[in-house]
Amino acid sequence: MNVGLVGVTGYSGSVLYELLLRHPNVDHINLYGHAQKAAQSLAKVLPKLRRSDDILPYDPADIMKNNQMVFFATSAGVTTELAKPFIDANFPVIDLAGDYRLKNRDVYHKWYKKDAPTQEYLNQSHYGLTDFTSSKGSTYVANPGCYATTTILALAPLVQNHLIDPSSIIVDAKSGTSGAGKKLTELTHFSQTNENLQLYKVNQHQHIPEIVQQLKEWDEDVPYIQFTTTLLPLTRGIMASCYAKAKPGITEEDVRKAFVRTYSDDTFVNATEGVFPTLKQVVGTNFCDIGYQLNPVTHQIFIVSVIDNLLKGAAGQAIQNLNQMFDLKADAGLDLSPVLP
Repeated sequence: MNVGLVGVTGYSGSVLYELLLRHPNVDHINLYGHAQKAAQSLAKVLPKLRRSDDILPYDPADIMKNNQMVFFATSAGVTTELAKPFIDANFPVIDLAGDYRLKNRDVYHKWYKKDAPTQEYLNQSHYGLTDFTSSKGSTYVANPGCYATTTILALAPLVQNHLIDPSSIIVDAKSGTSGAGKKLTELTHFSQTNENLQLYKVNQHQHIPEIVQQLKEWDEDVPYIQFTTTLLPLTRGIMASCYAKAKPGITEEDVRKAFVRTYSDDTFVNATEGVFPTLKQVVGTNFCDIGYQLNPVTHQIFIVSVIDNLLKGAAGQAIQNLNQMFDLKADAGLDLSPVLP
């Protein structure tokens, strides 16, 4: 198949392009720049990819004529406007930005500080959390955020099985600097990031309502979460350390059975009782590794979840959604190895 990609120059877009190059079912990739009026050489923009492709001017009609589907790897706010022709034509889209993840327009405006898509268009979007839903039959897929993916996968077995006090969820999440994108800020400047730990967007991160929205799908009594984000002095990877109070009478065996039941048949999630993962075991892969434990003294359940934010948290999950959308093998294009050493 031919696929279009809008936004190859960003971190998620360039990683997605590399995955598409190796995908066994992708014959050709057409690149587009959403603000371009003339073709631009990819080799000049991203010389390290060593490709001779051109980034073409953005034209929805041309995209739909020459591709079977299109990815958007653009900044928040872009697809609110650009997606309309594709939605109207029922043309398959996988959107890596946050524009269509939230179902409530007011919530989107509050957290993203931007105007939301109309409710009519939001209603046509599918939240592509691939481990729990399938994008098969959907034409507009909102790819989940990186923090949201890491956190939801950690908490899902507990929330789905009603094992915890729904008001007790605390998340301490940490990310490498690539999660902030390519645009340089004071927070991500090397001199500020190197040999440092920095809290940012405490209880204000835009992935919070996305997490709560999904958790409430499983348990409407989840009112909120305490969510802290820390910037790590490394490039890739997210670690979410999650805490929740077990309900009275919940045992270690109850917790273990919940995780086994949820993930025993999952291609990309590995959950282990009492063994806590490191970032290096997932960076470079599409895996989410989870460790969990019930403290018999405090009755707190502790879960650690790790992913590569540019793969399972962005481009890799987008490929999973592509595979579901077109009924391809679940791991097509995702036979990846961790970066060693």
